[in-house]
Amino acid sequence: MAAPRKNAAKAAAKAAPKTQTVKAEVKTTAAEVKAETPVKAVVEAPAAKPVETTKKAPAKKAPAKKADPKACVVIEFAGKQIVAKDVLDKAVKAYEEAHKGAEIKTIEVYVKPEENVAYYVVNGEGSDNYKVTL
Repeated sequence: MAAPRKNAAKAAAKAAPKTQTVKAEVKTTAAEVKAETPVKAVVEAPAAKPVETTKKAPAKKAPAKKADPKACVVIEFAGKQIVAKDVLDKAVKAYEEAHKGAEIKTIEVYVKPEENVAYYVVNGEGSDNYKVTL
């Protein structure tokens, strides 16, 4: 029985130094890691997506806007023809001559062909003097 004890003791002696050696290596490795690099949280930015170059579609042209039709208003009365645009131009000119530097924001023209005159109201202000002969 002595023989089995020797073999067991030799086996235990061989196994013990290996365990101690491994532990010593782990301790040394852990100590080295602590001494060399402190633990830090590293946050990496996400990789930038490659810029895709795309061709822009040519801008669509807006459909051509229809021009207003050329218009002319003619008033006929007692054998006379009066063009409304001419009456408006006369009223604006008469007001500007009577009121130098005044701004015309609105103008309304009232044609009275039976009297052969047109009365006008400028900026909401009218008068019997505000008239033009047709």
